[in-house]
Amino acid sequence: MSEIKVELSSILDAFQKNAPEPFKVPINEARANIITTFDHSATIKEGQPLPDFVLSDALGQSVSSKDLLSKGPILITFYRGSWCPFCNVALRYLQTHFDAFASRGVTLVAISPELPDTSLTTAEKLDLKFPVLSDVGNVFAGKLGIVWQQPDTLRPVFERAGHNLPKRTGDDSYKVPVPTTLLVDGKGIVRNTFIDPDYTQRLDPEVALGWVDALKN
Repeated sequence: MSEIKVELSSILDAFQKNAPEPFKVPINEARANIITTFDHSATIKEGQPLPDFVLSDALGQSVSSKDLLSKGPILITFYRGSWCPFCNVALRYLQTHFDAFASRGVTLVAISPELPDTSLTTAEKLDLKFPVLSDVGNVFAGKLGIVWQQPDTLRPVFERAGHNLPKRTGDDSYKVPVPTTLLVDGKGIVRNTFIDPDYTQRLDPEVALGWVDALKN
């Protein structure tokens, strides 16, 4: 088992062992539901062009997909938010592989529905050297078919945990992206996808590097 999978598994194990029942039951039920009901047929597919986007970075500056792709391939990772421990692990492992991707001419990009101020906190806390963009309202994620409408049963869970999603995201929808990683070539074509409704599972950056190496060959 890879290092990232071990760490993700340990977070889940700790939650199942230690979380109070009022937290554990609705979270486990919601997770099981999205895993079984998620419509994979509606998601972006390999070989399709990536829809254009213009999103704000952590400093509030506009970043476009066209500008990013003008430099070469991009690896896009969607994460639910800085409140999600699984997301933070995934971002941290991407950062540890930053130089390996950069040396291959690939730009890393992270996208969440959180507002720029929250994204800036995430970037600073994890010392991220790649763009962290705000997809407010999950508009871009919606075009890719990767949005999850979280059930209302999770609202009191977030509130009790002190995670104010409306303040973090600028809307009260409680929608989040399904964790997704896309490798897009310099022509804007999606070449590889990892889309898993089980948010405790994330792509190993080593696998993504294999995608990149195959792209060059």
